[in-house]
Amino acid sequence: MTVVEFIESQRAEFGVPHKICFRALGVSPSWFYKWKNRRPTAREERRARLDEQITRLFAASGGTYGSPRITQDLRAEGWKLSENTVAKRMAELGLAGRSEEAALTDPAGQAAGRAGSGAPEVHRGGCGGAVGRRRHDDQHR
Repeated sequence: MTVVEFIESQRAEFGVPHKICFRALGVSPSWFYKWKNRRPTAREERRARLDEQITRLFAASGGTYGSPRITQDLRAEGWKLSENTVAKRMAELGLAGRSEEAALTDPAGQAAGRAGSGAPEVHRGGCGGAVGRRRHDDQHR
C-alpha cells in the first residue's frame, strides 16, 4: 500500500480528513495530489501485467507450479525475466507451488511441518530440568 492509498483509505474507512493525514505523515497537499493523479510508470504497468500472467499460470496448474516452472512458461510466451523475479512476485502475491503428489497425499500440508501437523514440539532451552542448580556457563561469572 502506498502513502497515497493509505491516506485515501483513512478517509474512506474512518472519515479522517486529508489535512490531518498530511500533517501526521509530513506530506504536502501538492505532493499528495501530484501522486494521486499520476499515471502508472512503465515498470508498474509491466509488473501488473506480470502479476496477471503469474496468477493465470498458477491457477491453470491447480496451484502446483512454483517459480521455476512458471518462469519457464513465461519465457515460452516471450517474457524476458529471471526466476528470482517470478519468485519475488509469487511471494508478494501469496502464491506457493506444491508438487501434485504432495497436494494429493497431504492436502492440509501436515507432512511439511506446517501448523496443525500434530508433531510433538521439542524444547531444548532452559536449565535441562535441573531446578536450583547452576549451569556450566554460570560458573565463570
